[in-house]
Amino acid sequence: MIATQVRQKDATFYFVNYPADDLLRHVRFITRFHAEEGFIESEAIDPNDEVARFIAGIEKSDQAFQRRLARRKVIAIKNFYEAAVSQPPIPGTILLFTPEQLNFTPLRDLPGVGNLETPLQKYLIIDGQHRLAALHFYAKAHPEEARTIEVPCIIFDGRSEDFAAEMFVIINSTPTRINKSHLVDLYEKISWEAPDRRLAAKVVDLLYREASSPLRYRINRLGGRSHKDKWILQAELFNEIHRWIQNQPEPPTVSKAERYFRILCDFFTAAKSAWAEAWGHPKYMVTRPVTLKAMVRVCAQLVAAEGDPADGERFSRWHTRLRPWNLLINDFRADGFYQRFPAKGEVERVSVIQRELARHIGLTQAQTRRKRAH
Repeated sequence: MIATQVRQKDATFYFVNYPADDLLRHVRFITRFHAEEGFIESEAIDPNDEVARFIAGIEKSDQAFQRRLARRKVIAIKNFYEAAVSQPPIPGTILLFTPEQLNFTPLRDLPGVGNLETPLQKYLIIDGQHRLAALHFYAKAHPEEARTIEVPCIIFDGRSEDFAAEMFVIINSTPTRINKSHLVDLYEKISWEAPDRRLAAKVVDLLYREASSPLRYRINRLGGRSHKDKWILQAELFNEIHRWIQNQPEPPTVSKAERYFRILCDFFTAAKSAWAEAWGHPKYMVTRPVTLKAMVRVCAQLVAAEGDPADGERFSRWHTRLRPWNLLINDFRADGFYQRFPAKGEVERVSVIQRELARHIGLTQAQTRRKRAH
């Protein structure tokens, strides 16, 4: 196929004018899917709903990073294709990616223009998945008209899939276009993101997926398919862990994720024992976001006050130290909880609960500050 080679600094990519039917044969559609619990049956759909059947049949992969296709958006774009006459239906470029290194043979008189080979595997869609899904249905309903459509495409080749994820974030990282929880998922894949954010994201990921974690599958992450009740939004937990990491003197690196995970895992396991029947019980507020966030802060206080004991010693020590929380179980009943812990809002209430939890295990802010100073 004829392509224009584009160079920008150290990057090289290609512009291609793709015929619609040819393009649709060479792309794959993906949705986010976490496969830790194995295959989960798709929800029942109306067999007469062609769009829903198409979306349900899209390849699911735990490596995928795209957002779930929006049925209404696909239908709206398809309707636009049908109504567009004088204006171009797809004026903007579709961004495609392949990890294969494609051969480019320049034309004799035009060194920046030449023949670009087609990859053996289908392209990954970095940007434009909804537009191409709508084009798929438009081509089925109007095959003759679809053959006249050429789609402008930019092709990136020969990079890792993390490069594609990074490109996706660059394009979609404004607040109106991407969910904060989704960005947390992607922080590990973004080479230019701050190390402290990448570290916090990795810790959250370990808390979600590792079998030893008391929060396993209880974190509400975008694209997660576990049917267990969720206790806290991924972004909320990320914010608390990130806040803790930011206050540490040592430089944050992703290699420290296992250490932070083991600390939090021991802490929440000890807390689970202390809270007994209230842990995870819907009639109590123990595993609601406001309390979980407060407990992360208490965990950070404990580490600041006591240092970081060895793994085996740490759980034994904290199992004993957190035991007084059992006396607070009635205070954490959902009925009347907000009256027992009055505050102007969620932020202040987290601090109120943190102070109460810390007080009951003999931990004060003064102790924490003195330990940090030494």
